[in-house]
Amino acid sequence: MNHMAVSRKAICVAVAVALCAGAAAQPGPDRWEPAIRAFEESDRSNPPDKGGIVFLGSSSFRRWDLDKFFPGKALVNRGFGGSQMADALRYLDRIVLPLEPRTLFLYEGDNDIASGKTPATVEREFREMVATVHAALPATRIVFVSVKPSIRRWHLIDVVRDANARVRAITQTSDLLEYIDVDSPLLGPHGEPRRDLFVEDELHLNDSGYAIWAELVAPHLD
Repeated sequence: MNHMAVSRKAICVAVAVALCAGAAAQPGPDRWEPAIRAFEESDRSNPPDKGGIVFLGSSSFRRWDLDKFFPGKALVNRGFGGSQMADALRYLDRIVLPLEPRTLFLYEGDNDIASGKTPATVEREFREMVATVHAALPATRIVFVSVKPSIRRWHLIDVVRDANARVRAITQTSDLLEYIDVDSPLLGPHGEPRRDLFVEDELHLNDSGYAIWAELVAPHLD
């Protein structure tokens, strides 16, 4: 095999590897099916009371031990993986709407921004979320927990704040929409995320961080 043939073969291999890597970086829309089915199975075996309070969102909700921070409140945690707003929308009719929550806490947008989605996209999908929930449950309160600042994604903070501002403006248009600002409470004296509030991955909160969230969320529970 001559040098040119070897080079062509090497290029083909490199392209194939790149394509595989790209495919891995863009997981299919059904990637959350196991988590969603687990929620559905749990609801069949131990149905939550209807008319309660549901937390829907990504891993920042999934990792939050709600029973520990809100004992006796019987909150339903529907946080799953690294979900985005579109994922939450996709599964609303399976893991949220059947519970007929009186209040829905939402934490999405963090992974959206990290994946390259624009603040305008987050805004549009939040509007779609509100419309979908209220079409089925017109009296349900929706409480948006703002996208948090984090050490790992600090380079995206301007985009995060743009998305938060857009969603906050929407929440000011209805008494059924509320907004919780978790940006400034997680910052230190120099205006950057406090390292003592995060676990080692510098993205997710530790118990000290969640304690701050609990103080901010508590007034919105009733």
